[in-house]
Amino acid sequence: MIIDELKAANVKALKEHDKNARAILSVVLSKYKLMEIELNSSGKEMSDLDTTKLLNKIIKELNEELEGYKKVGNVEQVKAIEEQTELIKQYLPKMMSEKEVRDEIEKLPIKNIPSIMKHFKANFEGKVDMALVNAIAKEYK
Repeated sequence: MIIDELKAANVKALKEHDKNARAILSVVLSKYKLMEIELNSSGKEMSDLDTTKLLNKIIKELNEELEGYKKVGNVEQVKAIEEQTELIKQYLPKMMSEKEVRDEIEKLPIKNIPSIMKHFKANFEGKVDMALVNAIAKEYK
């Protein structure tokens, strides 16, 4: 599971005294634990898909934070956040390319936006950028 890899990376960062990696991995593990508690209270368990969603959300938050630091010219923080983002991206599954998305759409019997989006959400959630799917699906109107 992805979470096991993240925990191992956190221990490694601790042993290597990598403060930047430790900072972001601690945030990821804390948010994971909170999400796990929330899901457990509703009778569900965490899956790799949930972890992937969490990592994507954290990357989005880091990108927003990055823009703020770029505006004020804090080069040191910009570099740190870029490193943290790259670290997290290592634990995400490989995303489908535009060609793979187009090939998958071509296989579908019905090529309208709702059916395309439903197909990708059901079969490739967490492995495809849904904004890309939506953009390509609009070409099939």
